Amino acid sequence: MDSTITTHSIISSDKVEGTSVYNHAGDKLGSIDDLMIDKHTGHVHYAVLEFGGFLGMGTDRYPIPWSMLKYDTAKDGYVVPLDKDRLKDAPRYADDRQPAYTSEYGRTVNGYYGID
Repeated sequence: MDSTITTHSIISSDKVEGTSVYNHAGDKLGSIDDLMIDKHTGHVHYAVLEFGGFLGMGTDRYPIPWSMLKYDTAKDGYVVPLDKDRLKDAPRYADDRQPAYTSEYGRTVNGYYGID
């Protein structure tokens, strides 16, 4: 069996979901709950960050533009240029109230984070 470790740029969504998300200060902000993928182009538009609550209860979902996440092998997680205070007013929803990811909703999310 080959024990060589290789790095690939393609990954299964089930390996991304559950991955920790940190800010540049090293604070854990939460973990990726879901990916929002354009069904026509196949591009990932948002990683939905699960944040808050206790033991998965009372948590909110925060869609973060995929382009903001950078994978850090040392942390074995994604890093975003955000702090917890920035998430306080960010677009979010309860697990059972997922919004329709329309163009208008996308503009709201992207606008909040300053993404064109």
